[in-house]
Amino acid sequence: MSNLVTPKSERAFNTKAETQLNSLPLLRLGFRPFYLAAALFACVAIPFWIALFLGKINISTSVPPLFWHAHEMLFGFAIAVIVGFLMTAIKAWTSLTTPRGPTLGALVLLWIAARIAAVTGPYGLYAMLDLAFLPIIAALLAAILLRANNRRNLGLIALLLLLSIANFTFHLAVNSIIVVSPMKALHAALALIVLIQCVMAGRVVPAFTGAMTPGLKIVAQPFLEKFTLGMTALALSLWIFTTLNMITALALLIAASLHFYRQMRWHPWSARTRPILWILHIAYLWMTAGLILLGLAASGLISQTVGVHALAIGLTGGLTLGMMTRTARGHTGRNIQASGAEVTAYSLLIAACALRVLVPLAAPEWYVLTLIVAASAWSGAFGLYLYVYAPWLLSARLDGKDG
Repeated sequence: MSNLVTPKSERAFNTKAETQLNSLPLLRLGFRPFYLAAALFACVAIPFWIALFLGKINISTSVPPLFWHAHEMLFGFAIAVIVGFLMTAIKAWTSLTTPRGPTLGALVLLWIAARIAAVTGPYGLYAMLDLAFLPIIAALLAAILLRANNRRNLGLIALLLLLSIANFTFHLAVNSIIVVSPMKALHAALALIVLIQCVMAGRVVPAFTGAMTPGLKIVAQPFLEKFTLGMTALALSLWIFTTLNMITALALLIAASLHFYRQMRWHPWSARTRPILWILHIAYLWMTAGLILLGLAASGLISQTVGVHALAIGLTGGLTLGMMTRTARGHTGRNIQASGAEVTAYSLLIAACALRVLVPLAAPEWYVLTLIVAASAWSGAFGLYLYVYAPWLLSARLDGKDG
C-alpha cells in the first residue's frame, strides 16, 4: 500500500518544480513560446522548401515535398500563431488561467515534435503527433470558455475542430486511404484559417484603429459582420467542394466586395502614420485581393495558386506578423509602437507577397528568381521579429505583472 502513495519529499519536489516552470517567463502565457516557435519555424521552413524545390538538398520528408510545404505552413506556422493568440485572448476574455507552466511546455513540445517528425520520423509517428495537437488545444480552450460561460467564442473552437478534420482528411488522402486530393484538404484548411482571421480581424482591427486614432469612432454593424462571414464561408466552400465555374467565381467576387466595404468602414487611411496599425490594414487588403484572384481562377483566367498565396502570405502572414508584434508588445509591458526594425519586417513581408503573387502573373519567366527573393524577404521579416522579440519573450514583463 505504501508503494501507491507518493512520498512527502517527492510531492514537495514536484510542487517546487511545477512552481519554477510556472514562473519561467517563456511559459507564463501562450503567446510567448508559440510566437517564438512560429517565427523560428517561418525563418527555417521556407528556405528549406525552396532548397527542396530547386533540388539543392535531397531529404526524404514524410509526405511529398509540395504537400509538406503547404501542410507545414498551415498546420505548423499559422496554427502556432493562432493557438498562441487564442490562449492569450481567452485569458483576457474570461479572466481564467489558460495553459501555462508544465502544461504549456508539453503542448509546445508536442507541436515541435510533429514538425521534427515530418522530416525525420516514420510517417505513422508524424501523423500521430500532428493529429493530436489541435484536438487537445480545442478541448482545453473549450473547457475554459464553458467554465466562464463564454459561449460567444465557442465558434472559434468549432473552427479548430474543423481544422482537425481537414488535417485528418489530408493524412488519409496522402496515403490513398480515401479518394480525395490532399491539396483539397489543405485548401479547406486555408479556408478555415481565413474564416478565423475574418472573425478576429473584425474584432481587433477596428478596435485598435479606433483606440489609437483620436476622435475616431467605428460603429459596428452586426448584420454586415455576419453576412460577410457567411458569404465568405459559402464562397470558399464552393471553391473547395465544386468544380470551378462562374457561380463560384461570382460568390468569391461578392465576398471580396463585402470585405472591401467592411474594411473601408474601419478608416484604413487613418492608420497611415502608425506602422503597427497599417500592417494590419495592408494585410487585410490581401483578403479582398485573394478572393478576387480566386474568383478569376474560378473563371479560368489565371492559376488559383496566386490567389492561394495572396491569402497565405499577404493575409495570413501579414496579420500574424502584425498581431505577433502588437500583442507581444502589450503583454510584455512595452509601448504599442513599432520600431524601425519592425517597419522593415513589415515591408519585407509585403514585398514577399507582392513578388510571389504579382510577378508570376506579369513575368512568369522570372518565376525561380522570384521564389528565391520572396523566400529571402519572408525569412528576413521573421528573422527581424526574432531579433527584436526573442529577448522579450524569454524575459519577465517590464511592469512586473504576470503573463
